[in-house]
Amino acid sequence: MEGLSYLFLLLGVFSIQGSSVNLKENLALKGKAVQSNTFSSWGAANAIDGIRYTPRCSHTGYELNPWWRLDLLDYYNIYKVTITNRDDCCLDETTGVEIRIGNSLVNNGNNNPRCAVTSLVPARSTVSFSCGGMEGRYVNMYLPKSQAILTLCEVEVYGIGNF
Repeated sequence: MEGLSYLFLLLGVFSIQGSSVNLKENLALKGKAVQSNTFSSWGAANAIDGIRYTPRCSHTGYELNPWWRLDLLDYYNIYKVTITNRDDCCLDETTGVEIRIGNSLVNNGNNNPRCAVTSLVPARSTVSFSCGGMEGRYVNMYLPKSQAILTLCEVEVYGIGNF
């Protein structure tokens, strides 16, 4: 009987742990965003305001290696990052973006481990990238091009954490 009680206890612990994983909450909505520079009123926070489409996007000026960074304000295991592209023009402004996740701010966080690199994100489309539970407080979008503009209409981050 003691072994049977132990089995139920283990099953109970696993079911409690399993139900506590919530990948439905967009962690980005609670974070703070900055970017390498800002074009007009298209600030970094526009990409984490819950509004997916133009004109509520972030937009850097034309510059060398533009970047955008989200501070999640705590440490998480990141499983999924989504990017929504603008719907009016300039689709290449999200092409070739490196999604980087980690805890370092060296080089503005652009040296953190890479989760993915975007290909063309169609207009008014949201594309998801699996990051396999990468650990980090900072989520960067880094466009390593000689001269470019980085535009993000919405960035969503899903994970578990506070470890």
